[in-house]
Amino acid sequence: MENPRFEFAIQAVDGKARTGSIRMKRGEIRTPAFMPVGTAATVKAMKPTDVRATGADIILGNTYHLMLRPGAERVARLGGLHEFMRWERPILTDSGGYQVMSLSALTKCSEEGVSFKSHLDGSSHMLSPERSIEIQRLLDSDIIMAFDELVPTTTTAKEQEEAMLRSMRWARRSRAAFDAGGEHADRAAVFGIQQGALDERLRKLSADALLDIGFDGYAVGGLAVGEGQEAMFATLDFAPGQLDEAKPRYLMGVGKPDDIVGAVERGIDMFDCVLPTRSGRNGQAFTREGPINLRNARFAEDQGPLDPACGCPVCGQYSRAYIHHLIRAGEILGAMLMTEHNLSFYQALMADLRAAIVEGRLKAFADGFRAAYYRTG
Repeated sequence: MENPRFEFAIQAVDGKARTGSIRMKRGEIRTPAFMPVGTAATVKAMKPTDVRATGADIILGNTYHLMLRPGAERVARLGGLHEFMRWERPILTDSGGYQVMSLSALTKCSEEGVSFKSHLDGSSHMLSPERSIEIQRLLDSDIIMAFDELVPTTTTAKEQEEAMLRSMRWARRSRAAFDAGGEHADRAAVFGIQQGALDERLRKLSADALLDIGFDGYAVGGLAVGEGQEAMFATLDFAPGQLDEAKPRYLMGVGKPDDIVGAVERGIDMFDCVLPTRSGRNGQAFTREGPINLRNARFAEDQGPLDPACGCPVCGQYSRAYIHHLIRAGEILGAMLMTEHNLSFYQALMADLRAAIVEGRLKAFADGFRAAYYRTG
């Protein structure tokens, strides 16, 4: 098929882990894939060409932030998100539900959707499944996420079940709105989001409802929200297997490098997280031997690279001492170099995971990665 709307092919399997590719009109996405977060039409401190140079095949944009500023209708008038930010490859947009719940002090959830006040200027808005899909369509997103209701894993079992069931009703409305999207629906894909907190029964009910509706891919939502790695992995021991094994599985908002390795072992294909960019701006670099804080005085005269095992341009040209100076001085270049390295580290990790799965040595790779990564604590 030439320039398919959406085609997922699994190349190799090792245990529960898979590697393969997603083919779309704007390009191929190698899986397992990590999506840098471009919340407001930018991966912070990076030019799009440099994001691509790290190895990223796809980035994530944010419905909530873009609907508030500069506005989805304005982005559409300016040619869509790809043209606006000069990123030619696929973009996945999240539905906005998480940000509505986490950033807005005043929200009211109903069957219609969520009414809220902007965290920018206090203006009132309503985000429904239909409006969420419309915004993502105006942005010209390649992978659209269904609108869902996220509740913390600390809420009561009754609240978790009610939120999951409402999310499934919203998933059906999201799918209907996507299918009514005309020409855009012919070139984009839509993913459903499994909910149910840490409960296997609720997760199964959610998965069954999503499979009945039918989506191009499926996300495992509602994790990485404070439950801890052990609880997250316990849920991932069963949740991905409840979904269609022939479709991509996307773990939203994850995560730390060791989170990603463990999730790949449990069958996850796609990830996104602000951690590599946010940590970079705050002086934390990811290395094969664990994260290091470049603000620490011990790096003031360290002439070595951030990570001796890294082949990125930053590690090839700049010392820890120089980057330590930039960060302590508050220089913008410090954030730029740290972000570029961290994103390169994440993409190199994904490439290593893909190769290990193809060669049938994922367990050995994962065990070796963890042994080195935890060395510095």
